[in-house]
Amino acid sequence: MTTTTPAHQSLRDRLRASWRILLKELSAFGAVGTVGFVIDLTLFNLLFNHGQVIAKMVSTTVAVVFTYFGNRHLSFSHRARTGIGREGSFFFGINMLALAFSLVVIAIFSYPLHYKHDLLVMNVVNLATIAVGTVFRFWAYKRFVFLHPDKVHDPDVNLDEELAEP
Repeated sequence: MTTTTPAHQSLRDRLRASWRILLKELSAFGAVGTVGFVIDLTLFNLLFNHGQVIAKMVSTTVAVVFTYFGNRHLSFSHRARTGIGREGSFFFGINMLALAFSLVVIAIFSYPLHYKHDLLVMNVVNLATIAVGTVFRFWAYKRFVFLHPDKVHDPDVNLDEELAEP
């Protein structure tokens, strides 16, 4: 018969709580992202004939506005609030980086590679850029936008220094 010490029990409880939080964040992020994904793909395809770069800018912008509120109020609702201005700035900045990446890839496939009239190829390219952007955004939202409460409320943690770390 093995006995657990209070230190082992505490560690086990923290790990269990951490996994529950991560599962909640991932599942809510996935649900919000699924709706954002549908918005993005639908608008991209509706606006496809107006130019793929324009279609991607519009579709992503609308999806990002939706996902900001969904992530703020569902995915990361348990995390500390540092102000809507700061969160919004970081959130939209991160999404601008992801959008810039998508636009460059879509522009390359549309113009130099001449796939701008091939809806199937452009949708596959769009899906690939969304996949890469999703992984980047999940990491960046947790790291820079929706902070852990300990980092915000701990007087020994300097947020400027914390956010500057790699």
